[in-house]
Amino acid sequence: MGVVIGLQTSINSRLRQSVGSPFMASLISFTVGSGFLAVITLLIDHRLFFTPHLFSQQPAWLWLGGVFGVVYLTGNILLFPKLGSVQTVILPMFGQILMGLLIDNFGWFHAKVSPFTTVRGGGALLVLLGVIVTVALSDWLLKRRAALDAAPTTTASASLWLWRLLGIGAGMLGAAQSAINGHLGLVLRSSLDAAFISFFVGALTLLVINLLLRSSRQLTQPTDRPNPWWMWVGGVIGALFVLGNVYLVPILGTGLTVVIVLVGLMGGSLLIDNFGWLESQRNPVTLVQIVGLLIMVGGVALIHLA
Repeated sequence: MGVVIGLQTSINSRLRQSVGSPFMASLISFTVGSGFLAVITLLIDHRLFFTPHLFSQQPAWLWLGGVFGVVYLTGNILLFPKLGSVQTVILPMFGQILMGLLIDNFGWFHAKVSPFTTVRGGGALLVLLGVIVTVALSDWLLKRRAALDAAPTTTASASLWLWRLLGIGAGMLGAAQSAINGHLGLVLRSSLDAAFISFFVGALTLLVINLLLRSSRQLTQPTDRPNPWWMWVGGVIGALFVLGNVYLVPILGTGLTVVIVLVGLMGGSLLIDNFGWLESQRNPVTLVQIVGLLIMVGGVALIHLA
């Protein structure tokens, strides 16, 4: 799941180049994913949606998974120009790991309780250290000479710290989405129904955002070559990712599911960079990045053993 979501990021980035707006690209992705899940749900469960009385019987947060997913996605879009690529990766991941441990420890969103232990905490720190080594240390080594020649930087402003807190908060909502959708699947007794509803709510949320922002609806061809067919399938990958989360969270718990997916995401991103898949710029994987990925795997093993 983590590996394929890395592919979705590259696919949606290419779609954004053609439609001109990140919010419109996200809307198309969510709409395609909703349609895909609707077809699969009708074929297997022979129904969509649910009985209306569930609105009065279940807590309001049960229907917010799709909204949280949109906030997480939009947060990454907004963070990149403010904080750069490294912090945009690390801060939301830190938020996801932190929220995953909190949800498991306190049983929030009716999640399976897995009390916090020193071993689990050490495993989470190892995963975060692996992310830092894979992303930040590798980036620092590439830019070390430029950093030494640059003038000393001033202390980060208060607004910059607010953006960093936003990044952590967006990551926490991403983990909350996994827990909420997992419980929604149990309530509806169908992982497919839960994934469809989450995507459908996300698509409606993005439709409202695009209408308010009056996003461009013009399709362009940013290169001399025709737009590739695969730029339209990001929503299918995202739908399978959400469906996988709905299925795994009740079995593994939110914390373990989140960190395993993060390891897959980092591994998939390194594969895309190394081979230049999906028209991305080729950046060969370094030994430092491989070491960082192995540290993350060790952290996952510790959490699992706990």
